[in-house]
Amino acid sequence: MELQSIYQKLQIQDMNQMQKSTYKTAENNTDVVLLSPTGSGKTLAFLFPLLRNLKKDVSGIQALILVPARELALQIEQVFKSMGTDFKVSVCYGGHDKKIEVNNLIEAPAVLIGTPGRVVYHLRNNNFDPKTIKTLVLDEFDKALELGFHEDMEFITGSLRGLSQRILTSATAMDEIPAFTGLKNEKTIDFLKLSEVKPDIQLRKVMTISEEKLDTLFHLMCKIGNKRTLIFCNHREAVDRISELLREKGIDRETFHGGMEQDERERALLKFRNDSARILITTDLASRGLDIPEVESIVHYQLPPKEDAFIHRNGRTARMNAKGFAYLIMTADENFPFIKSNTPEESVEGFSKVPEKTPFQTIYISAGKKDKVNKVDIVGYLIKKGELQKEDIGVIEVKDTTSYVAVSRNKVASVLRKLSTEKLKGKKVKMEVAY
Repeated sequence: MELQSIYQKLQIQDMNQMQKSTYKTAENNTDVVLLSPTGSGKTLAFLFPLLRNLKKDVSGIQALILVPARELALQIEQVFKSMGTDFKVSVCYGGHDKKIEVNNLIEAPAVLIGTPGRVVYHLRNNNFDPKTIKTLVLDEFDKALELGFHEDMEFITGSLRGLSQRILTSATAMDEIPAFTGLKNEKTIDFLKLSEVKPDIQLRKVMTISEEKLDTLFHLMCKIGNKRTLIFCNHREAVDRISELLREKGIDRETFHGGMEQDERERALLKFRNDSARILITTDLASRGLDIPEVESIVHYQLPPKEDAFIHRNGRTARMNAKGFAYLIMTADENFPFIKSNTPEESVEGFSKVPEKTPFQTIYISAGKKDKVNKVDIVGYLIKKGELQKEDIGVIEVKDTTSYVAVSRNKVASVLRKLSTEKLKGKKVKMEVAY
């Protein structure tokens, strides 16, 4: 395995210290438990040793990565593809087309990434042979247990008879690791307490009364401006209520919670990633394990009851030694043991100017990988037939049957008009603003 060429493709100079420790410890198929905070680079920490285990002349799935969330599966797939190896990778998760997954498993990938429920489905239907799997990664294992995947994971690990190595990652320390993981003489790498990965987060209390909480949030968002921001709530209903308020006030925002359809959730995340929206209102579902960019501000519209959840939320900002702000919207009668009484207060009085619109807007295209459409095709289409300049085109994401592209907001109407009668790779496609 040529590490330098992979570093180049990933656009990094070297592994960080946590990744180096994991790579070294995982030699000779040693089982590893990696404890490290959100945002510290755990994905590459397990992908490098996993890649070292893969053999080119072996057919069948060689490595299985189990994750608690669909979005995390897609994120890891993207990172693996970015490493630029010759090994095939596939994902499977609830809400994804089962037929597509079954077809992808006919010529088995070297690496399969999946959520427990969907992997169990494929195992029960004999859609892949578990005997060839040598490496098992249990990513965000603590979160998977918290979400109730215990039985599914136990069934899966019980089906994997030929394992040589197990790698388990967690963003929190665990009192006890269930026996079904099958860990043997494992080595634990603990980066949770190291100061070098502790984020520099400045906490600010924003005091209000219950009746004015929504108004206070609006004024806070006007003060924060168009910085990339996550607003956390404890309940889905609060997410939807806040979203409606900000919509009425003319503020662009996206929402993300477990009650949404999978395609809605994916679309919200990609718009947040591609700068079509800089505000994401969410539950703790987005507190870790998702492919979203660095955010400058965290807003706790509702504070979580436990400190662990508070820490994970804040871990979305100030990642990798950067600085960030976390605003706590609180009433005088609220008391949380993990919030210090001397936390500075932030005044939002007098702030009511709505933040500027984001520079990009997302366009949906009704063609994707299954139509043999790739990013290069889309760029050529938009430039040659849509008459856009390169700088008018932002992030492009190509899915199985659809694609999404960020286009300069002031060019969207004209490009849709110009492309309304044009074909993409000889095929008529539907194009519209992705709402």
